[in-house]
Amino acid sequence: MSLLTFRRAKPAPARGGDLTVRASIEVMPRTAAKVDSFAALLPAGTRVYIAHIDGTPIDEMVATAKRIAAEGFAVMPHFPARSIESRAQLGDWIARYQGEAGVKEALVLAGGIATPRGDFHSSMQLLESGEFDRAGFERLHVAGHPEGNRDIDADGCDAVVRDALRWKQDFANRSDAAMALVTQFVFDAAPVIDWARTIRAAGIDLPVHVGLAGPAKLQTLIKYAMACGVGPSLKVLQKRAMDVSHLLVPYAPDEIAAALESARSAEPRLGLEQAHLFPLGGIAASADWLAARHPVQHSAAR
Repeated sequence: MSLLTFRRAKPAPARGGDLTVRASIEVMPRTAAKVDSFAALLPAGTRVYIAHIDGTPIDEMVATAKRIAAEGFAVMPHFPARSIESRAQLGDWIARYQGEAGVKEALVLAGGIATPRGDFHSSMQLLESGEFDRAGFERLHVAGHPEGNRDIDADGCDAVVRDALRWKQDFANRSDAAMALVTQFVFDAAPVIDWARTIRAAGIDLPVHVGLAGPAKLQTLIKYAMACGVGPSLKVLQKRAMDVSHLLVPYAPDEIAAALESARSAEPRLGLEQAHLFPLGGIAASADWLAARHPVQHSAAR
């Protein structure tokens, strides 16, 4: 006889505020291939990031961008510096994305491998190459690190990350492209809010797009959080895992979204512009969560 004879009722998602009303979402070519129609899941114009995992052929990336753009979405592919072998290859990728998929936006980041494959090791090198500006890109996003980044600051401090932010702010002041900071997914609002206050005090005024993990099983989230180096907010998941009842229903980011929306309302200068969803439990689950929070906005896609 099972000891777990009860089932907790799944709470209805709270109606969302401005932080999630225009939320972007991230996909990979292999996960996008499993979606019959993005237009049936997301409102037209939603920004869809296409994650470039090292080793993914550029043909697959461009084909995914072309397909999603054709369904009426703003496509923002990743450009991982350490996976790009040369300036010529960077120019080729840009030309292919533009020529075949009409791409005008990019997430420029260092990438997830330790050893560069060629000439670039940082997002700053890609930006200062001038290739994006010459191609007329209208929007360039870069990474923000509310919980630090051990790959950049191995000592656990944030000196290098902070210097990089100042450089990116200066570049934004010189570039015609709109820029924003996009964070890794987090599970606690407090580190994000504290970080936003700190960078504003340092003169960084780039808008912040906060990464949230979409609905997923708790075990799945813990696995991804550990693999991606999520920092202090991992404790939120670990504490949740100690309550067996929480293992019976998927995690959803309602609490952190509400806390961030409260901070956004109370302190507009924080620049918490919108949420960016990592659909760790599947694209459909994240789309359903957004639709429940903003039913009018999503009704046309259903």
